Amino acid sequence: MNSRVCLETTKKLPFHFRQKTDAMRVPLRTMFRFTWLTVLAMAAVLSEGTGPLLANPPWQHLAESIVPLQSCLSGDRPTFALSIESSIEIDGKRQPVSVKLVRWNENDYDFHAAHPDYAASLCRRADQTVFSLPLHQVEFVGQGTPADQDHLSPSGLLTQLIDGDSQLDHWWPFLKSDPQLVALLVSQIPKLTYDSEQQQWNYRSDVSLKVHTTPADAMPANAAPAGLQRWQLSGKSWDVTVSLSVPEGAVPSPLHGEWKQIPLDRVELEQQISRGVRRALAVLAPSAMLMNPRQTPRQVEQGELRWQEGQRLVLLSGTPEQIGTAHAQLLRKESIRCMDSVLNLFGTVETVRSGRWFRQTLDEAFERLQPHIPESHLQEMAALGTELGWPVQTVQALNVFPELFHCSGFAVMGSATKEGVLYHGRVLDYMTMIGLQDSATTFIIAPSSKHAFANVGYGGFVGSVSGMNNQGISLGEMGGRGEGKWDGVPMATLMRRALEECQTLDDVVDLWKRSPRTCEYYYVFAEAKPGIRRAVGLAATPEQVEIVQPGQAHPLLGPGIQDAVVLSAGARLETLRARVQDKHGTINAEDALWLMSRPVAMKTNLHNVLFVPEQGVLYVANADHKSPAAERPYVKFQLMDLLNELAGSSPKGASVDR
Repeated sequence: MNSRVCLETTKKLPFHFRQKTDAMRVPLRTMFRFTWLTVLAMAAVLSEGTGPLLANPPWQHLAESIVPLQSCLSGDRPTFALSIESSIEIDGKRQPVSVKLVRWNENDYDFHAAHPDYAASLCRRADQTVFSLPLHQVEFVGQGTPADQDHLSPSGLLTQLIDGDSQLDHWWPFLKSDPQLVALLVSQIPKLTYDSEQQQWNYRSDVSLKVHTTPADAMPANAAPAGLQRWQLSGKSWDVTVSLSVPEGAVPSPLHGEWKQIPLDRVELEQQISRGVRRALAVLAPSAMLMNPRQTPRQVEQGELRWQEGQRLVLLSGTPEQIGTAHAQLLRKESIRCMDSVLNLFGTVETVRSGRWFRQTLDEAFERLQPHIPESHLQEMAALGTELGWPVQTVQALNVFPELFHCSGFAVMGSATKEGVLYHGRVLDYMTMIGLQDSATTFIIAPSSKHAFANVGYGGFVGSVSGMNNQGISLGEMGGRGEGKWDGVPMATLMRRALEECQTLDDVVDLWKRSPRTCEYYYVFAEAKPGIRRAVGLAATPEQVEIVQPGQAHPLLGPGIQDAVVLSAGARLETLRARVQDKHGTINAEDALWLMSRPVAMKTNLHNVLFVPEQGVLYVANADHKSPAAERPYVKFQLMDLLNELAGSSPKGASVDR
């Protein structure tokens, strides 16, 4: 079959089948290769030889050198010291990173990682687990019985840290297989060669590997064991040396008497680190199924999951409890991934950075913010947590996450656009490195007795950072400063309240003025319906609200542009302003999407949305693990059509009339 016929045949396949095939391609290829090489290895053993490949001294030496490292990773070796010294180019300069793992016995191990700006140690003993931060001189001490799952016991630790979301899950069986089979697998890597003069392996022209092995009987009696096994890898912008030896001395105490010690529940400590590392491995090495999930539609009471051109679309209606329950039923995995990304992955990184246990900071923020959250939102979060099997307070606290940390937006209309149509663009540059894109979902929600709306968000998150309602109101926000000012309504709660409660732009501005506010945020709000096209920029702090009208000059934003509100910062603001001025008078939907392209959108661009409120249309692009949202396809959603469908299927849904 020629390539043209193959292409035409693929095009004829149903979309969902092509997606399933793409997702399975890597695992199946790996499985077939593994099976084929296993057959070769068995044939070599049964023929009482090492096979033509492994009879070659370099390959035989490579296979032999794999044995010690493999025995450590598989858990077969109860005692070892493994150290990694590296020099890696970060932000344009070489920076040292060191890692050391010492397994003292079947129960005790120490893990240390250090960088000039960050350092952390994890010491686990039979009766306690200690997470230490040397630069802060603080250690979190977990005592008590560990959990049956999500623990840090050395027995089967890698199986706790690797799951099907990471492609490492497909390669893990190879690490436990015969070393000669591993060498056979390595031999299949294209452009991998052995340089006999340098006694090193070369991959293409930019990566090299040298293996140094010193037999134990050749070591001097008083020599340190650090040189028993060493691997040296080099690339264009990095160098790594891995050394394997025998640990010296007795098992040390994990505690530093002069450091501040903070007691924690051992289950909580081990769960955050184990789930955080597992989520990190999925983000760093995502599996094919994670990047190309099966696009299977589902329906539950009060909810429906659809797939529209590869994006998740979830329709929800009813009471807060019904909406929260249906949300969890339709997006169980996505919600858990999102919460793991925030609580456990980001939480561990933030703990190392700040020296404070992240969950405690989150709880403190929630305690101050909770009185300002509507009871209906708390009920929805509670139903979500109950259905997921997560503690309700944990889910509620996680939903105030945007308050702890602090994008670009614009609205153009009238003389700036073709036929005067109002286009409202929203660029969210936010933490793609923790994998929130894996939970990206566009929600269409019709709550009982409130306005229905579209919310561009994430599984497990009930607030809003980008949305449009059935009254022609569209909202987008940009974070500012002021972390810790939490005695007010959470930003994402205010955004959702505006979608549910407001009919006009004046209603939105009034909501912000009369509500106690938290940290510094900037907003673009718009309203478009027959006879009305309006937009404003808003700068809000706990102390004041400042309004920027279209065409108004501002010290932070530059000279005004007629019939335009443009918010961003630095070079991105200059680029966005130049683009609006270049297209002024002719901007259409395609141009408006272009306004949000790189470099207005950053590398961390999580999602982009273009609202056309008077048409009830929104265009959504989400990041993946390879590209920011601005470089991904946009999908068009017809809000009013979807709400009519939802109202027809659920009499409890809100009216779609304007």
